[in-house]
Amino acid sequence: MTTLKSKLQEDLTAAIRARDELRSSTLRLTLSAITKEEVSGKTARELSDDEVQKVIAKEAKKRREAADAFAQGGRAEQAEREKAEGVILDAYLPQQLTDDELNQIVAQAVEEARSTGAEGPRAMGAVMKIVNPKVAGRAEGGRVAATVKRLLAG
Repeated sequence: MTTLKSKLQEDLTAAIRARDELRSSTLRLTLSAITKEEVSGKTARELSDDEVQKVIAKEAKKRREAADAFAQGGRAEQAEREKAEGVILDAYLPQQLTDDELNQIVAQAVEEARSTGAEGPRAMGAVMKIVNPKVAGRAEGGRVAATVKRLLAG
């Protein structure tokens, strides 16, 4: 059985052979972030695919934030590169939810929370508890929270 980490390593080898600088540097950085995570605790350990996915998601988010920062700083070329690296990493993550799918999941959770008496801004925590396991890895936390806030306010 191939783990996500070994898939990244195989893809890195292929990218190096193909002289694909963007892909190989992106995968190399991501693999080193995984290794760093593996040795960060008291004892070194192998990360599960879920944990590897969390590292990849964190790396992809960093790329999106850097792309925004570069774009605002007028550094279009670097912004494009960061975006391209993010796209490479997104391919290793579960399919992201569309806005419609996310709205639907959150709307159901809001109803569920209301049925247990959670109302208004205080319902945020209750709704997030219901939503998070359903969207795990398929929508960024900030995006989920913003949708919850919007639907609770509505």
